[in-house]
Amino acid sequence: MNLDNAKQAAELLSKTWRSGEVIEALPTAVRPTDREAGYLIQAQLEQFSEQPVFGWKIAATSSAGQAHIGIDGPIAGRIFAETVYFDGDTIPFGANRMCVAEAEFAFKMGRDLEPRAERYEMDEVLDAVADLYLAIETPDSRFEDFVRAGGPQLIADNACAYRFILGPKAPAVWRELDLAAHETLGRVTGQADAPGRGANVLGDPRLALLWLVNELSSLGITLRAGQYVTTGTTTVPMPIKAGDRVSADFGVLGEVSCSFL
Repeated sequence: MNLDNAKQAAELLSKTWRSGEVIEALPTAVRPTDREAGYLIQAQLEQFSEQPVFGWKIAATSSAGQAHIGIDGPIAGRIFAETVYFDGDTIPFGANRMCVAEAEFAFKMGRDLEPRAERYEMDEVLDAVADLYLAIETPDSRFEDFVRAGGPQLIADNACAYRFILGPKAPAVWRELDLAAHETLGRVTGQADAPGRGANVLGDPRLALLWLVNELSSLGITLRAGQYVTTGTTTVPMPIKAGDRVSADFGVLGEVSCSFL
């Protein structure tokens, strides 16, 4: 995968996102065959955004999620500012085909973590975190059959990033809590509640953050101060449709909600 091919693939993916169309697969000549090529394509998507990267998402943070899309580990994607909404917003449903919402912990970084040869450890990553936020994500893909697209193509497709809803900042007590054991509750109009807990996110949302930091470091990417990292769903993905209201209750940490039209 050379840079020109990566740019061609990114341009095609960006076009499908803007139009709401889907494709079966990227053309063979520009189709990534490994994670590195997928990330190279994903990086070229930045040229189609007029604002700096808002943050990062982690997809497939549970074994069930990984099995569902046929990959063997989590993958990272960029959150572009144009896709960000806020607590209480009403959001256009758009051409969403996955049609699910996810309750997530999101960390805001307080200082840069630059690429380096040695792996980052948990204590230094948490020391670089400014705050914890509550969030909802609605993923999607522009591949007609995203279950069979494969890891490299899903990475190229920005790890299925679509809409990101940033909720309130959690109280500082979050640093004293066991986030792995912390329970969450997702609600969607007319559906049964969806219970969850932090352990559903790679065993602990903090472990997911650590994974993301080291994944970016291995790619030569700096995680910037002010960027957010949303760490994956704490509940089973909740089916949604236009007209639904979605909320995620994080107990003592607060609640985030949004509506779709």
